[in-house]
Amino acid sequence: MRRPLQGGKALHEAQRSENDGGEPTSGEPTASWPLALATVCLIVYASLYPFAEWRNQGISPLTFLTAPLPRYWTGFDVGINLAGYAPLGFLLALAALRSGRTRWAVSVAVLGAGALSLVMESLQSYLPARIPSNVDFALNTAGAWLGACSAWLLERAGAMDRWSRFRARWFVRDARGALVLLALWPVALLFPASVPLGLGQVLERLEYALADVLADTPFLEWLPVRDIELQPLVPGAEVICVALGALIPCLLGYCVIRTLLQRAVFLILTLAAGIALTALSAALSYGPDHAWAWLDLPVRVGLTMGGVLAVLLLPVPRRAAAALLLLALSIHLSLLNQAPVGPYFAETLQIWEQGRFVRFNGLAQWLGWLWPYAAVLYVLVRLSSRRVADAGESKIEP
Repeated sequence: MRRPLQGGKALHEAQRSENDGGEPTSGEPTASWPLALATVCLIVYASLYPFAEWRNQGISPLTFLTAPLPRYWTGFDVGINLAGYAPLGFLLALAALRSGRTRWAVSVAVLGAGALSLVMESLQSYLPARIPSNVDFALNTAGAWLGACSAWLLERAGAMDRWSRFRARWFVRDARGALVLLALWPVALLFPASVPLGLGQVLERLEYALADVLADTPFLEWLPVRDIELQPLVPGAEVICVALGALIPCLLGYCVIRTLLQRAVFLILTLAAGIALTALSAALSYGPDHAWAWLDLPVRVGLTMGGVLAVLLLPVPRRAAAALLLLALSIHLSLLNQAPVGPYFAETLQIWEQGRFVRFNGLAQWLGWLWPYAAVLYVLVRLSSRRVADAGESKIEP
């Protein structure tokens, strides 16, 4: 008789995270759940935009399921409906797999994403600007299935275990919040910003939106009125904004990365990604010929200053990095929101908010507005946590 397989113990050990506690990877907090929740919020926004002129047509919202197939469709429509739900299916299946629910991970992910698509298509029947479609529903479900199957295949191939071991070597155990923010930062950069790497400029648009809501009401007079309109940033202030915009994601990584060498590698990759994605945003907004038009002298000086500061701060303890990150975010948002939105930038927003950009606009726009404030909230929670300090997580390993 053949002896039982002797690799069982080794396989079991390989599925355990190489962290200080040696807990199984299935018991560790996973970033997939919060990323899936963020994806759901973005899908809801993209599906129900512009949230205006709701009306009841007197028909069942599920009538679209038995309606004839659309006579006109484009490859873009097919691709965007498949791609829109693929990340959600991937993240839901991955979250289930990493939580130990391996048997029904794909089915649960597809059913969850399909239910969300059904609700979104049904609600679109109440919006005059949107048309529910049974083809969209089928493509959304198919996209979720493709994403879920991709997660299952990666898990079967051992890629997720390798990621768990990589994460344990590079990041501290409570790095989930920072990893989610770092994963969303590149997408936020794709939305055009009036100042390169300047995320979170919401004050002027928030004032206009609030004025529209309070129009024809006595509460409109309660809004503060400036004696002097917002003035464009002077070159020195723009340099500081760009430098802090480059430094902020680096400091966020410093809060959870283990060693000095790993921080240096992360610094290089982060700055390269920030420059590349800003160029891509300019190319999408103004055309490929203008991809590098934003890289003028103040921006180059700001990028250099941000890189130098990030290098000088490589050895700081993690808790000190979090405190410096909070300071950098405060200064960055204060300077950025004292400047108006320029006319060329306003014209760019109209391009992004119309036509084919309308769905992607919802994803990138909200991330570009809210990412810094989510980072502020994360840092405040992290600094107020005694568990991080007590566990010695503020020390940098050689």
